[in-house]
Amino acid sequence: MKDFFKYLLATIIGIFLCGFIFMVIGTASIIGIATSSSMNSTKKIKDKSVLQLNFNGSLIERSSSNPWDKLLGSKYSVMGLDDILSSIEKARYNDKIKGIYINASNLATGSASIKEIRDKLLDFKKSGKFLLAYSDSYSQGLYYLSSVADKIILNPVGSLDWKGLSAQPVFYKDLLDKIGVDIQIFKVGTYKSAVEPYILTEMSKPNREQVSAFLGSMWEQILDDVSTSRNISKSQLNTLADNLLITQDAQESLKSGLIDTLMYKSNVDDYIKNLLTLDRSDKINFLKVKDLINSKLETKKSEEGENKDNNKIAVYYAYGEIDGNTNFGENEGIKSDKVVKDLLKLKDNDDIKAVVLRVNSPGGSAFGSEQIWKAVTELKAYKPVIVSMGDYAASGGYYISCNANYIVAEPNTLTGSIGIFGMIPNIEKITKRIGVNFDVVKTNKFSDFGGINRSMNSDEKLIMQTMINKGYKLFTSRCSAGRKMDVENIYKIAEGRVWTGTMAKEIGLVDSLGGLDTAIQIAANISKISNYTVEDYPAKEDFLTKLLNINPEDFIESKILKSKLGIYFKEFSTFNNLANFNKKNSLLLIMPYDPNIR
Repeated sequence: MKDFFKYLLATIIGIFLCGFIFMVIGTASIIGIATSSSMNSTKKIKDKSVLQLNFNGSLIERSSSNPWDKLLGSKYSVMGLDDILSSIEKARYNDKIKGIYINASNLATGSASIKEIRDKLLDFKKSGKFLLAYSDSYSQGLYYLSSVADKIILNPVGSLDWKGLSAQPVFYKDLLDKIGVDIQIFKVGTYKSAVEPYILTEMSKPNREQVSAFLGSMWEQILDDVSTSRNISKSQLNTLADNLLITQDAQESLKSGLIDTLMYKSNVDDYIKNLLTLDRSDKINFLKVKDLINSKLETKKSEEGENKDNNKIAVYYAYGEIDGNTNFGENEGIKSDKVVKDLLKLKDNDDIKAVVLRVNSPGGSAFGSEQIWKAVTELKAYKPVIVSMGDYAASGGYYISCNANYIVAEPNTLTGSIGIFGMIPNIEKITKRIGVNFDVVKTNKFSDFGGINRSMNSDEKLIMQTMINKGYKLFTSRCSAGRKMDVENIYKIAEGRVWTGTMAKEIGLVDSLGGLDTAIQIAANISKISNYTVEDYPAKEDFLTKLLNINPEDFIESKILKSKLGIYFKEFSTFNNLANFNKKNSLLLIMPYDPNIR
């Protein structure tokens, strides 16, 4: 027995020591990864370098180093629009960088983001440096981006997708009927179509009208830009779209003038070496976006002094759904309480002379939108607030924007959608079908209001619709005051209708067209400052903070789904929200749907 306890004690100590050793090794590994992650590459820039833009994955507003990508590895690339724009700007002014090489594979993003990159590349061309694009097979979006290049190269057996735009919403009504779920809808706005997938099997006539209008506006912008860059008439571009080039030989794309030459990828390096006057045996010094993150922007402005008179312009990023549910480990979105705190801190920072609110949001919670609107109003009382709209600034996204001093949108930004709705599911049919029954004891008439186990009665429906009407009146009054328009005129352009940036400028919902750079310059002009620095907010989370805030199980599920579903991941996660209706704020300000523009 004595030996038994001796061996047991030895075993326990051994297990403890092994666990401690593994913990130390694991911690060291994580710290090592964290250190490498926090210290972005500072690759030395050699003469005759080339910035290589590898577009393969998805694009978000701001770059974010994900710890699970580092620990588990990931083939699903997520790029930050901020880093891409910054790297192009730095390549423009660095004399050692002689050109940009676009490797166009596949990029999941919105049209406005693509245009912002495209416009930045147009600015880059003013430097006189070369801009080259290659693809095995151009998607329509990446062809639009690449159409600014001096030379567009396609693989001899590749293809070019040029067919126009489409929107393909998904409808769930028949599925919900089959499983016995009714969605009770309350809304204001003829065009407020976010509810349609749950109650219809196809688009309503007003929705089809608005989608046709904004798709037409977006396509017209693409035609204008490509026509200018490629010197091909818009009518000819439409004819080519109707011929469905993707089904034809690469030679047809060459004949049409959409591309300049056919070349295998293995030969592109030789072509670049020729542009750089290098020998065939020489190695090209390709730079990636991450290599330029910590490099200095070498412009005359940056040499005017480090102090810059303490003048700063803050760029505050607000992107994602407002107070939305976290789906499959996706923890991004606009958290209204955090945004409010951050904006009020910017208000009290005397060094910050103006704030550019970068909005890329389809909307979300009505309550959260109102809280952010109030914070913007308080901030505006102390310093100018300029809104820069990304792919979306619709519904709640427009709500938080409408009271700014000035609003800038891209021509193909989707905005407006001034409307409101509420959805309450009724699972009574499905519970009866499986033999589950409910009973209730209550102290007052409406004690069980909002229960999903039965349909609402007439009194409850009236209360709910009255609440929706009240929310719509508040929303339109905010827009009226912010845009200095009579509320009657707001009603005419509201009704939940979605507009492009171009259309929104014509009706007074935005002030001018352009990207983030345009908004920053306007902020400087309104603030009457010429010497300033730009600071981004909120601060990005470091590696360890992000590691601690992520649920590994949810995140791994998300990564698998993304890798399998690709561009359809958003649609799948939207349907997943059906299981979370009871967790949502009952009043929603959100885009009709992600239009899935291909």
